[in-house]
Amino acid sequence: MQPSDQFTETAIGICGQILTVLSIILVVITLPFSLFFCIIVVPEYERIVIFRLGRLLGGQAKGPGLCFVLPCIENYSKVDLRTTTFNIPSQEVLIKESITLQVDAVIYYRVKNATASVVNVMDANYSTQLLAQTTLRSILGDRYLEDIVAQRQAIAKEMKDCLNVTTEIWGIKVEKVEIKDVHLPEKLQRAMAAEAEASRGAKAKVIAADGEKRASSALKEAADIMAESPAALQLRYLQTLSLISTERSNTIIFPIPIDFCSQFLASHFINKNQ
Repeated sequence: MQPSDQFTETAIGICGQILTVLSIILVVITLPFSLFFCIIVVPEYERIVIFRLGRLLGGQAKGPGLCFVLPCIENYSKVDLRTTTFNIPSQEVLIKESITLQVDAVIYYRVKNATASVVNVMDANYSTQLLAQTTLRSILGDRYLEDIVAQRQAIAKEMKDCLNVTTEIWGIKVEKVEIKDVHLPEKLQRAMAAEAEASRGAKAKVIAADGEKRASSALKEAADIMAESPAALQLRYLQTLSLISTERSNTIIFPIPIDFCSQFLASHFINKNQ
C-alpha cells in the first residue's frame, strides 16, 4: 500500500444527500445558536479530518482557521502536527555474543499527513512508539558489542530509515533517533576493564622496547664516533665532570686522564707477561 497525500472523496449516495440537506435546513432554522456547535476553531499546529456519514470529506484535512461541521451527520478527528518526543523504555537486548544489554533511546517524530494518520492506522502515536521498541531490539540483536558501542550514530540512522519505511504509510515522519545509553552487566564491565588495562600495559611495553632500541642505536653511533677520535671521549669525560661540579654535592671527584689510565694498564700487562 502506497501512502498518498490526497485521498479521494467517496459518494454518499441519495440518502446521504437527503440527510445533508436536512442537516443544513436544521442549521438555518436554529440560527444563531447552531453556530456554537457547527463552527470549530483549528489552531495553526492542528488539523481536523472530517467524516460525513462515515465517509471521508474533501479528501484531505482541514485547517487552520474556522471550519464548519454539520450537526448529526458529520464528525471529526483532531491531529496535532507538532514534533513529539518519545523516550523508549530501557530494552533488554540479547546481542550476537549472547550478552544481555539494556539500551535506552529516544525518537522524535511528527505527523506529516493528518488524513493518513487517522484513516490508515487506529492510533498513530501508539503504533509508532511500539514499532520503535521492536525495531530497536531487532537492529541491536544482529550486532556485536563493539559495534554497538562504537557505531551509535550509524545504528540510529539505520533505525530511523527502518521506521520511516513503515510509518510513511501512517502519515508519520521520524525526524531523529538517538541512542541514549547502553548499560553493561557488572561482570562484563570488570572483564572489559581488565582487558583494557592489559592492552594498555602491552602497549606501554612495546613503546618502552622501541625506545630502548632507538637509544641503543644512538649509543652505538656515538661509540663509533668516539672510537674514531680518542679526543672526543676525553672531551665527553670533561663535560661530565663539569655537569657534576655544578650540582651541590658532597662528593669529591679526582679527575684522572684516561690516557694515563690506559698507559698504566698497558705497562702493567707488559710487566706481567715478562
